Amino acid sequence: MEEPPINLALKNLCETFLQERSQRSSSASETVCSLHREKLKLFCLDDQQPVCVVCRDSKIHTNHKFCPIDEALTDCKEELKTALKPLQEKLKIFKDCKLHWSQTAEHIKIQAQHTERQIKEEFEKLHQVLRDEEAARIAALREEEEQKSQMMKEKIEKLSRDISSLSDTIRGVEEEMRAEDVSFLQNYEATVRRAQCTLQHPEELSGPLIHVAKHLDNLKFRVWEKMQDAVQCTPVTLDPNTADPLLIVSDDLTSVRRSDEEQKLPDNPERFHGCWCILGSEVFNSGTHCWDVEVGDCTLWDVGVMTESAQRKGMIFSRSGIWCVWYSGGKYRTCSTPQPDTLLSVTQNLQRIRVQLDWNRGKLSFSDPLTNTHIHTFTHTFTDKLLPFIRVACKKSPVKILPLQCSVRVNQIS
Repeated sequence: MEEPPINLALKNLCETFLQERSQRSSSASETVCSLHREKLKLFCLDDQQPVCVVCRDSKIHTNHKFCPIDEALTDCKEELKTALKPLQEKLKIFKDCKLHWSQTAEHIKIQAQHTERQIKEEFEKLHQVLRDEEAARIAALREEEEQKSQMMKEKIEKLSRDISSLSDTIRGVEEEMRAEDVSFLQNYEATVRRAQCTLQHPEELSGPLIHVAKHLDNLKFRVWEKMQDAVQCTPVTLDPNTADPLLIVSDDLTSVRRSDEEQKLPDNPERFHGCWCILGSEVFNSGTHCWDVEVGDCTLWDVGVMTESAQRKGMIFSRSGIWCVWYSGGKYRTCSTPQPDTLLSVTQNLQRIRVQLDWNRGKLSFSDPLTNTHIHTFTHTFTDKLLPFIRVACKKSPVKILPLQCSVRVNQIS
């Protein structure tokens, strides 16, 4: 016997009806007391749960406080809303932190790529210096080889001509010696004159060989010595991770200038913000240190030192931890926060300024290296680590750390 055909439309209708009935039953069970099958109209404030009127009068809820279910619903939602606020605020902090860290991670990649490119460029410059020096030395060797080979060729050619001449003379004399007696004697005098050699003996060769020692004498050291022209050494290297977003630092980390637009940089704790400042990467907590800064035509700058723990965000000059000389409006002043600034007597505009720090003796001196003129000296008992400090608020010209004059000295070891 065949089964009747399935009516899909009827099947779907039945399933929908059963699902809705199940939902209504579930909803009804939630609004009805499971013990007394009465509607849940009250809320027990002590037990924090909905109850019916029978529950209210039972021993379980003796001396408990109650309120209408609607009123409890409003109060509980308000209470949860209040409790949610700190969580929402914390969630925002976490999301902001995640965004900041993601930006930092991306910046790390960019930094690594940029730094790798710079390393390769700097090594390529060194490689080119070595290639040029190698080519020059090979060319000098080839030139000496050519000169001495040409000299030997000319001497050998002359010697060959002399040998040929002597050989001809010897053959002539030997032929005369084989002549008849009378004929030999008749030509004897001429033969004797012919046999007399007027050629000089070959001279001793002076320096015919390649001067190997000249080409290989301390080769590595000589090349390294020459490479000083291609390399520079600065006593202070600027730290780009501390630079205000409105500053642009040169690729070699020796100069800095102010930009028109703020760069997109991570707001890491080390970075200045809102004050156009940057620090050197060197940290001083003892000894003497010196560096020259070229300020050139910059119309607003500060040069000095700052404590490692000093504030770096916002109005930094309202707090302690900075000692510097600054220039603005054609005037030079000292700054030693929170002490008031002091006007300095400088007769001519500075192009360079020398910073000399004696950490142990507590002295920080400034002078003009071009005229060797003293400008100012701070005295302070330093207890914190110090870093070179620069502020550049001028867009016209950069401020630059000048390189040292490097030299090679060879000491005889006794």
